Amino acid sequence: MILNQFLILAALLFCMGVYGLLVRRNAVMVLLSVELMLAAVNINLVALEAFWQTAEALGQILAVFIITIAAAEVGIGLAIILLIFRNRRSANVDELNLMRW
Repeated sequence: MILNQFLILAALLFCMGVYGLLVRRNAVMVLLSVELMLAAVNINLVALEAFWQTAEALGQILAVFIITIAAAEVGIGLAIILLIFRNRRSANVDELNLMRW
C-alpha cells in the first residue's frame, strides 16, 4: 500500500476525533474522541516508520508509549467520570462546574 493512503486514513480519523471533541457533550464520548485522535497519531507514526525503515524503529516505539498513555488515560478518565456520574447523575460536560468557586 502507498504511504498516502495511511496518511489520509489517519487524517480522517483525527478529524473525526476533533469533531467529536468539539461537538459531543457526553464525557464518555469526549474520551472516545481523544482515543480516536491518539489512534490517528499511532497510524502516522507506524506508517512513517515503515516508509523510512530506520534501524531504531522509533515510530513503533513511540506508538507503544502512546498506547500505554492512552490506556492509563482511559482508566483514570473513566474512574473520574463514574465518580462524577455517581454524584451528579449526569455525565454531561456542560453541567460539570465542580471546580468553580
